[in-house]
Amino acid sequence: MGLIVQKFGGTSVANLEQIHSVAKRVAKTYDQGNDVVVILSAMAGVTDGLIDMATKISESPEKRELDVLLATGEQTTAALLAITLNAMNYPALSMLGHQAKVVTDCSFGNARIIEIGAEYLIDIIKKRNIVVVAGFQGCDIKGNITTLGRGGSDTTAVAIASALKADLCEIYTDVDGIYTADPNVCEKAKKIDKISYDEMLNMASLGAKVLQIRSVGFAKKYNVPVHVRSSFSEEEGTMVVSEDAGMESLIVSAVTHDKDQARITLKKVHDQPGIAAKIFTPIADAGIVVDMIIQNTRAQGQTDLTFTVPKKDFQMAMEIELKVAEEIGAVDVLGDKNIAKVSVIGVGMKNHSGVASIMFNTLAKENINIIMISTSEIRISCIIEEKYTELAVRVLHTVFGLDEED
Repeated sequence: MGLIVQKFGGTSVANLEQIHSVAKRVAKTYDQGNDVVVILSAMAGVTDGLIDMATKISESPEKRELDVLLATGEQTTAALLAITLNAMNYPALSMLGHQAKVVTDCSFGNARIIEIGAEYLIDIIKKRNIVVVAGFQGCDIKGNITTLGRGGSDTTAVAIASALKADLCEIYTDVDGIYTADPNVCEKAKKIDKISYDEMLNMASLGAKVLQIRSVGFAKKYNVPVHVRSSFSEEEGTMVVSEDAGMESLIVSAVTHDKDQARITLKKVHDQPGIAAKIFTPIADAGIVVDMIIQNTRAQGQTDLTFTVPKKDFQMAMEIELKVAEEIGAVDVLGDKNIAKVSVIGVGMKNHSGVASIMFNTLAKENINIIMISTSEIRISCIIEEKYTELAVRVLHTVFGLDEED
């Protein structure tokens, strides 16, 4: 018995029948003697539909008003689940973000949580109420409704779990856990029983879509155990927890891929102090996130500088860099959207040599050219041509011993 936070995604609450199924799962956890806090996303497709309506009125709707609009999706599911639970004779109270004291900064559309009013929630929980909180939303210090960005309900769940010192945060979704690779790409991918926060952070940042990266950061910071599992079965999923010694026995835990990448190269840039700042400051000012950066020194005090950005930001980034190139005297600006990033991840890499060699040789045997390389203590990423993505994932999954055993 303990305090359990349960988060259900949009596919889990897509209609009244599925909301009733969620209510039965919540009731079962409550009947086992646990205190329960439920975090809900909007019904699948609702957020996109609301955005579509807003953009039909205005190409650039005010961010404040858009947040007010989008928050209604989660408000609907929270109220419907509370109504369902009460009809089943379980004491449930629905709450919007501001009612649950989810205080954020003022960044409409991508707000960050500053604090959670834990004492207020604890008082309600102590009375054996099931608290149903609308995810994805909060309230800034001026009283404005804010939203946390895509996947924000995951962040809400882990943040509330950390504030309440919950025993467990369960993330219910349409998959039954975290896999060693995307099962749609690699048939031999297998479910991971347990993974470290650092491995999950890398997976989330490198293309895995199961958990939102900010939620994993919260979980690691406050040591919240997270159980990723399916809404549609009773099977155990994947536990995301602190690293332990046993995790290092497996050199590579997962292979990820990300096709949402584009590459930009500035040719023959003057190799001198301040040039990199001139290249990347306008990109940062435009809110574009740069991932990998490679600099190749040429003769005669020149260099080629290559970096990657999300594909959706490619056109804007190219326009910015064409102007920058004129200012700094670069010879040319080249762009390429037909790339992908393939990565191998594992805490065991910290204590094993030769992982890079195995990865590079495996790709070479398949005649897959490596365009860019980036590494960290527990991750190696390669930019390759997009058409080779699936092949690269499968051969790396095999060579590192991750294939499903017969």
